[in-house]
Amino acid sequence: MLNFPEPPKSYSSVFLEETDKPLPEKIDPRTRYAFFSTIAQGGKSLIKSCKDLHLSRFVCYKTLKPEFAADEIEQKRLIREARVTAMLQHPNTVPTYELGRDGRGNPYFTMKLVHGYTLREILNFRERYDLHQLVELVIQVGHALQYAHTHGVAHRDIKPENILAGPYGEVLLLDWGLAKVWHPDSNASGSGPAVESEKESESAEQSHRSAAPAIEDITLTGHGKAQGTVHYMSPEQLKQDPLIDHRTDIFSLGAVLYEILCGEKPAHGEKLHEVVDSVLNQQPAEAAAVAKYKVPTLLNDIAARCLDKNPDSRFQSMEEVIMLLQQDWMS
Repeated sequence: MLNFPEPPKSYSSVFLEETDKPLPEKIDPRTRYAFFSTIAQGGKSLIKSCKDLHLSRFVCYKTLKPEFAADEIEQKRLIREARVTAMLQHPNTVPTYELGRDGRGNPYFTMKLVHGYTLREILNFRERYDLHQLVELVIQVGHALQYAHTHGVAHRDIKPENILAGPYGEVLLLDWGLAKVWHPDSNASGSGPAVESEKESESAEQSHRSAAPAIEDITLTGHGKAQGTVHYMSPEQLKQDPLIDHRTDIFSLGAVLYEILCGEKPAHGEKLHEVVDSVLNQQPAEAAAVAKYKVPTLLNDIAARCLDKNPDSRFQSMEEVIMLLQQDWMS
């Protein structure tokens, strides 16, 4: 278990004046939240902490940036993210509390305000952590993904920045904003590939905002240098394959495991097109060959198979990955 100091307390104790104050006769959702403070920004969204005045607790509040607030596609994605997160009730996901619209009519949703360190922050101090701890973290993420896949959802944005280790041993998979839902309606049989509705695909194509992040949308810094999501995306996700399924998450989790094992991302390149070419066409060196530390053979083999460019040659379920990671890989 990863052990961290307790998070800063938003309030030191529980007081009767907070628990027993009267609830307004008419509840106005527009005045429910106060004391907003921005804690993170996505490409098109804002994440804030605020106080829920009705329940006297601090929560996480997610909404769109002002420049995207009126975008129907982005509104649909935010609402989908809220509902997907709410429906995937699992110990390794963040509970959703409420979905609503603010005074301007813009959608928002609230979640549990969580504390801890992302895997990215942990990997910045890799030498402090035992490999068993980090593999256990990957296993917990695998459980969340197995649960999601069983319920017809692929995450599609697995990366160290979206994995949080909390102060009480919890491991949380964050940000389901790119999640793909298998079935367009409740009558879907559950068999066959995961294909999004034709209407949605057409809308996404027309707006140049497909559900998978377009290559030109990937974060760039400096003189065209790439960083972030692209290093963990599967080849089929980069190609925006409409038949993409849960195996894209297996690839991405393999990329995370690879980085844990050897301290390097499996895809290389100084510029965006170089990283994309690496993901699509170049087989990464085995983790054991580039790591500073000894890499157990089983873990090396798991990462390599997860990273196979052919989805049919990868593990076919997250359950397979978890079972192998739980074996005695030190022997």
